[in-house]
Amino acid sequence: MDRQLTRAVLGEGIGTFLFVLIGVGCIVLGGLTGAPSPLIDVALAHGITLAVVVTAFAAISGGHINPAVTVGLWVNGSIGAAKGALYIVAQLIGAFLGAVVIRVTFGEAAWQATGYGKPTMMAGIDPTIGLVLEMFMTTLLVVAVFLTAVDPRAAKLGGLLIGLAIVGDILVIGPVTGAAMNPARWFGPAAASGDFTDAYVWTIGPVLGAIVVALLYRFFFAPAREDSPT
Repeated sequence: MDRQLTRAVLGEGIGTFLFVLIGVGCIVLGGLTGAPSPLIDVALAHGITLAVVVTAFAAISGGHINPAVTVGLWVNGSIGAAKGALYIVAQLIGAFLGAVVIRVTFGEAAWQATGYGKPTMMAGIDPTIGLVLEMFMTTLLVVAVFLTAVDPRAAKLGGLLIGLAIVGDILVIGPVTGAAMNPARWFGPAAASGDFTDAYVWTIGPVLGAIVVALLYRFFFAPAREDSPT
């Protein structure tokens, strides 16, 4: 890999590592206190951290921090297949390492008491419903990516609105699916715990949502040549 690509791939890995470290850490902290972390705390921990890392790594890698976002940008033609694949590998490795650090730091009891910080389905809810919810909630996240970060007409607000999209999503479906909207966010604690139950909910769902938004943007919302800034 050339130096620029190496920096970009490393940035995606580090950014995803930090995102999972803080997000999962907030959840697992409840295992030490004996009380689950409030939903608003979990939502803000994820949203604020995502806003920071997306903004911080935007100039280095584009700040995807999410395999679904990378797939969406590939569908849009914004990233090549080989580079996108390297990004996804880096994101998954970063997420796994973040979860491992949390497991070691907080201890096995806290880790297990909070379900490994892994998104899980609410009892009695069919996983297929979870997949649909993850797909729709991911559309909000990826809309924020395309229409506030990718689109040349948009006011550039860094990762702020992308982070806020995550906050809103978690507040809506956090109790139902764990609200990952990000295959790496699910994969990290799943791999660190060895529990891959209902994997398709948090892998297929977000990717489908991202693809839908990417296609809508590419064929309907992307600026025509005459709309582009001069």
